Amino acid sequence: MIADRYAVVGHPVEHSKSPWIHARFAALTGQALRYDKLLAPLDGFAATVARFRSEGGRGCNVTVPFKFDAVAMATTLSDRARLAGACNTLRFDGAAAFGDNTDGVGLVRDIEQGAGRRLAGSRVVLAGAGGAAAGVLGPMLQAGPAEVVVANRTLPKAQALVERHAGLARTLGVALQAVALDAPLDAADIVVNATASSLAGDTLPLPVSVLRAGTLAYDMMYGAAAQGFLAWAAGRGAEPRDGLGMLVEQAAESFEVWRGVRPPAAPVLRELRALLQAG
Repeated sequence: MIADRYAVVGHPVEHSKSPWIHARFAALTGQALRYDKLLAPLDGFAATVARFRSEGGRGCNVTVPFKFDAVAMATTLSDRARLAGACNTLRFDGAAAFGDNTDGVGLVRDIEQGAGRRLAGSRVVLAGAGGAAAGVLGPMLQAGPAEVVVANRTLPKAQALVERHAGLARTLGVALQAVALDAPLDAADIVVNATASSLAGDTLPLPVSVLRAGTLAYDMMYGAAAQGFLAWAAGRGAEPRDGLGMLVEQAAESFEVWRGVRPPAAPVLRELRALLQAG
């Protein structure tokens, strides 16, 4: 059986666990596919994807910093990708390309099912306003929190993201606002780090006031990259959680977009955590 080709495209990309995850999904669902890592030059995302597609690639995941660029490569977009203005999933159908964003549903599922926290009625602080934050804000609002505060170093960028989602927030009755990252903040039920600070090893300048005992402090990164934020939060009584569950859940959603089959996320997450802890 000929294996269809998929890949994750990013810069950097060597740390990605997506090939392992999709190999397990394929084995568990009986799908024939090959999944690779593609390092794209910072000025060469479109060319990298075009070359992969010309070589028979059927679809790809898109990671930092190309999620906004991926939108331009899609001939059609899902509603959630259109709202986000960012794609993390492309599916190639002949001359057409379907763009989707599975980050938000992955995050919501991991918070609610993995961490056992209800977003409905909660107060959420979302740190960041880049492609990662853009991808999760819509599904986060649809989960029904009482309030979402988008905090970002560059306030106009946060304001632009909030404005794009303002109509949805009003329809759902969710209070939505943008603030500077270091602005005074009341304690939140859930704090999500969607900035690139973890990837760069930088400190996230959120005020300590945003945390209280029991606050879920969620970093969308995983492994060593997430440890600084998680340690900072744990030292202040919060409950730390990395983004490994989100990674697996969004991958499961992408796999279904590509293959029309929903793979089991929970056992793959257990296997992956055990693998990382062992090695």
